[in-house]
Amino acid sequence: MTASLDPSPRVPRADLRMQILLVLGVSLGASAVYSVLDLAEMALRSSIAESSTTLNQPLSPLPVLDALRRLTGICFALVPVALALYLLAGTASRIPAVLRGIGVDGRRPGHDAAWGLALFVVMGGGTLGLYQAGRALGITAEITTSTLGTTWWTVPLLLLTALRHALVEEVIVVGFLADRMRRLGRSWWTVAVVSSVLRASYHLYQGIGPALGNLVMGLVFVWLYRRGGRLAPLLLAHFLLDAVGFLVPQLLGG
Repeated sequence: MTASLDPSPRVPRADLRMQILLVLGVSLGASAVYSVLDLAEMALRSSIAESSTTLNQPLSPLPVLDALRRLTGICFALVPVALALYLLAGTASRIPAVLRGIGVDGRRPGHDAAWGLALFVVMGGGTLGLYQAGRALGITAEITTSTLGTTWWTVPLLLLTALRHALVEEVIVVGFLADRMRRLGRSWWTVAVVSSVLRASYHLYQGIGPALGNLVMGLVFVWLYRRGGRLAPLLLAHFLLDAVGFLVPQLLGG
């Protein structure tokens, strides 16, 4: 089955392009620009190999305020996801139909879980391998997944952060971008290349190695989305990758 959405009102090509620019401009497109600048700063200040980055660090020295800031950030980060779904639907009442169209529903839980777990295992192993290789070659920064405290809400917040990343990236970079580019007449190969390059670009702050890994991940995800027409397995795999990456070092650290 090929990915497709339910019929929606015809949108002029100029509007489709504007929608892509606006959604990316308030979400991952902006992240890509900042990530490129971060990579340039790493290279100019010392070297990528000597640089480090922390994915989850406190936003306030006061634990309660830190938690509130993180929750607020998660909520605001999901606004572009809601915008993308609204633009795909045309009206708020059609958003449930759009979710069914991109395969984010409960119609095939066993299928979605099996594919999501398989993707998690394959991509997780590849990610670890590329990280170690990148560190050895000096093209990947040292990555610390979390420096948060050990309050009772740390684990739930990290899980919510992993869910936010999965929703933002897969809904926008796969579901939304594929639909808009296909309506513009672009081939699935073009969609796959643009989507995967974008995915790689906003991970450049981690170095070249993780960006290459995400490039491959993006190609695989778009191919699977085209073949199966379901975003749910991609969401599950992405959530598990981030959740395990965030929680294992945090739990081992006490």
